[in-house]
Amino acid sequence: MGVEPIPDAPAAIADCGSERALVVADYHAGLEADLKYQGVELDSAADHRRQAVLDLLGTHRPDRLVLLGDLATAIGAATGEEHAEIEALFEAVDIPITLTKGNHDGDIEALTDEYDGVTVVDGEGVRLGSVGFAHGHTWPAPAVLGADTVCVAHEHPVVRLEDEVGGSRMERVWLRGRVDSAPFRDHYGDDLGEIDADLVVCPAFNDRSGGTWINVDGRDFLSPFLPAGLANGEAYLLDGTRLGPYTAI
Repeated sequence: MGVEPIPDAPAAIADCGSERALVVADYHAGLEADLKYQGVELDSAADHRRQAVLDLLGTHRPDRLVLLGDLATAIGAATGEEHAEIEALFEAVDIPITLTKGNHDGDIEALTDEYDGVTVVDGEGVRLGSVGFAHGHTWPAPAVLGADTVCVAHEHPVVRLEDEVGGSRMERVWLRGRVDSAPFRDHYGDDLGEIDADLVVCPAFNDRSGGTWINVDGRDFLSPFLPAGLANGEAYLLDGTRLGPYTAI
């Protein structure tokens, strides 16, 4: 695949041909401030999140950082702690940044327009070389689907793992398989070109953001093209452990 997860990290390296990109999905800056309004008191992990990104950049030395949507948490303009966290991240990263807008990034341009090195693309996504990127809350553009690998987020896929005595824990997972073209042809019509692509669904970078339980009955996917658009999908833990077909976990 053109997108390879980094072991033990909720991030990947994408080989886009002329450049390599670090891919980070669902950063959700300012999440703790948002949770406070809901009555949940948590210390901010903003410094930890930023340092985790900087450590990955320092280790893997990519040419670009791709933020795969939901950099922000508030639906409108980022303010307060959220605004400060995003600014601190942008000021610390010294390579070009591409942000594919997610459903939480509604007015993110009010902040990103201050930074020459940050490019924002709409929810349909963008193709960089042989890899297509889209957040996943809406249908990826045909050009994105025409890539060799399509990389999406939004879903925050997680599994519930149980031990022998009935205890359970949540673990973030990657979903990897092939693009099933059927739902995309239903959406775009017969004019859609040939689709022959791998599909990667990224875990959330922010470990406090919850997720879609892929192995719990009665839990639906959030994306309009999942799970139908994922053929032969398999789940992998962040450490690389293969859990097998996600439908059988």
